[in-house]
Amino acid sequence: MAVQAATAAGHRPPGALRGVVRVVILVAILGFVLYPLLWMVGSSLKSPTEVASNLSVVPIEPTWSNYPDGWSYIEGISFGRFFVNSTVIALATVVANAVSCLVAAFAFARLHFRGRKMWFAVMIGTLLLPSHVLIIPQYVMFNYFGWVDTPLPLIVPKLLATEAFFVFLMVQFMRGIPRELDDAAKIDGCSPYGVFRYVILPLARPALVTTAIFSFIWTWNDFFTQLVYLPSPTSYTVPIGLRLFIDSSGQTSLGPMFAMSVLSLLPVFLFFLAFQRLLVQGINTSGLKG
Repeated sequence: MAVQAATAAGHRPPGALRGVVRVVILVAILGFVLYPLLWMVGSSLKSPTEVASNLSVVPIEPTWSNYPDGWSYIEGISFGRFFVNSTVIALATVVANAVSCLVAAFAFARLHFRGRKMWFAVMIGTLLLPSHVLIIPQYVMFNYFGWVDTPLPLIVPKLLATEAFFVFLMVQFMRGIPRELDDAAKIDGCSPYGVFRYVILPLARPALVTTAIFSFIWTWNDFFTQLVYLPSPTSYTVPIGLRLFIDSSGQTSLGPMFAMSVLSLLPVFLFFLAFQRLLVQGINTSGLKG
């Protein structure tokens, strides 16, 4: 009755007022966070002169030709070639990281072998080692193998569980799975492989999805490593291809560059959007109920 009386008198109840303030604040934060992205999308439809003169998100005269111009900007090579290269490397990296890190994490979390704690500490210690320190010895080794200018240096190491962060992530997740499930599976006749297949693998889906999302995003956005091992233009990936819009004199084709930058975000967004549903579903369904 009091709320109805206050509403009838023209006053909003305190709860509704707090809700409106909260929505306004969230919208303001969202606009602040999304402004750079919206500005890049708007700039992809501006001419080079308008990019420098018009700081607004909305272009005065939309220039749709930036997209076809950027797609065929590199003479003799379509920008689609860079998308294919990035997609192959990113998807192969996702599969390699998910499989190898899951197996290594199962060994550290569930199996008993000599020196397990020592090797786990060594693996964690590799997180403190800057990746740039390993570039020269790795390049010498891969060049000796004849792998330079191929995707192999970017994919094969992932098959050996070299991403200690993902191994640690999965180990911590598996430690939260009750060992009673392992014991029950062993009573039913499961070997360690059976425990891995029928107990750990279904319950580790949230960790696998997290590994897949971060592996894809980090690989797709990687510039330095791909620049080192992929010297030929035909083997360039999207981040290296975007660098080609800046010539040797420092001049930049801003409109086409922003257009291709917008397109380069779409695979990451779609990949995250698809796996986000699986991530939430996995978290909701992996809990144990008595």
